Order: sequence, then C-alpha cells, then structure tokens
Amino acid sequence: MNPDSIVYRAAIWIIPLVIAIVFHEVAHGLAARALGDPTAAERRRLSFNPLRHVDPVGTVVLPLILALAKMPVFGWAKPVPVDYRRLRNPRRDMMWVALAGPGMNLVLALVGAVLLGLLLAMVGEGDLSGPSAFVAANLFNFVAVNIFLALFNLLPVPPFDGGHVVQGLLPPPLAERWAALARFGFPLLFILLLVVPAIWPDADIVERVVLPPVAAVTDWYLSIAAMIAG
Repeated sequence: MNPDSIVYRAAIWIIPLVIAIVFHEVAHGLAARALGDPTAAERRRLSFNPLRHVDPVGTVVLPLILALAKMPVFGWAKPVPVDYRRLRNPRRDMMWVALAGPGMNLVLALVGAVLLGLLLAMVGEGDLSGPSAFVAANLFNFVAVNIFLALFNLLPVPPFDGGHVVQGLLPPPLAERWAALARFGFPLLFILLLVVPAIWPDADIVERVVLPPVAAVTDWYLSIAAMIAG
C-alpha cells in the first residue's frame, strides 16, 4: 500500500481511533456494572464489536476529514448508557465511571508503546517497509490517539468525562446546575473548539491547553518504546 495514498493515511488513523474509542466506551460500562449499574450490559453494549458503538459522524467522517487535513485526530462513539440512579453511591461512583474511559486509553497507549518497541526490536527502525511499516504507523498513532483522547476527555466541560468529575466534586445544588449544562454540551463544544479560535486565535483550547501535555505524555510513552527497542 502506498504510504502517500488517501486510503493508507486514513487507515493508519481510523483503525487506532476506532479501537481506542470502543475500549473507552466499554470501560465506562464495565466500571458502571462493577459499581452497581448493569444498564450497559442489559442493552448489550459491553461488546468490543465496533458496530455496536460506531457513530457515523464521530467515528468515521470527522476523523477521516481531520486525518486528511493533517490535524489532530479525535472523535466519539455512541455513548454507553449509564443510569447514575442505579449506582451504589451515585455522586462518587459517577466520577469513577467517567475516569474509567480516559484510564483505559492511558493503559492502551502503554500497550501500544510496548508493542511498538517490540516490533522495532525485531525488525529494526531502518528496515521497516511494507506490512511492518503499516503496523508501526498504526502503533505509533495508537499511542498518540489514546493519549489525546484521554487528556481531551478530561477537559472540565460537559459532556466530557472531566465535566462529570467536576459535577461529582461540586456541592449538590451547584452540581444540579452544572449537570443542566450537559444539554448544551455539543453546541458549547462547537463554540469552544471552532468559533472562539476563529475569532480569537490565542483562545485555541486544543492547541494551547490540550496539545502541550499530550505531546509531553506521548514523548514519555514513546521513550518506553525506544527503551524496549534498544
């Protein structure tokens, strides 16, 4: 496969992203079940089958556009259903459920770094070509995508996981008001990520708030791969 082709460039981003998103959502459901809410299991969403989680726009169309535009690739899947009322301690447990997704992504990034290091140790960085180069590109992007998703989702804004953590930390009256903002989550996301940076470039949240820690954490994970590769 030609590394310069659109199909190749799309594949090495969409494959890691789909895996990262599916595991992220299943982690939410598994955490919820462990804490008393079996809703996701009842609705057959504790599955690693991507077809049960794929959102056509958030999992395919948007990531494809971002990959081809050489912009940071991110996306979303259909959220795993969680009924906080069925959790044993709703306020506390909802925070753990929210943190399970980013936590899973950080674990996956570590797995990707280890596998990348093993591949480089077996093949050698200078000898990557054909299938081995394709696998290496997927593993490299798998590390980057998982770290980006983990830190991006920790932004303290509804409907992100970080928003649920903030809600759990606020006093009940303020938590209710905060939760009410969730209905405006995607319009708010659109404004913060696209409209505000277009008007005021210095307020680009992704570039100024998310990407610096993502780059630092990614470098640390890749140093593990380099150490394994020797």
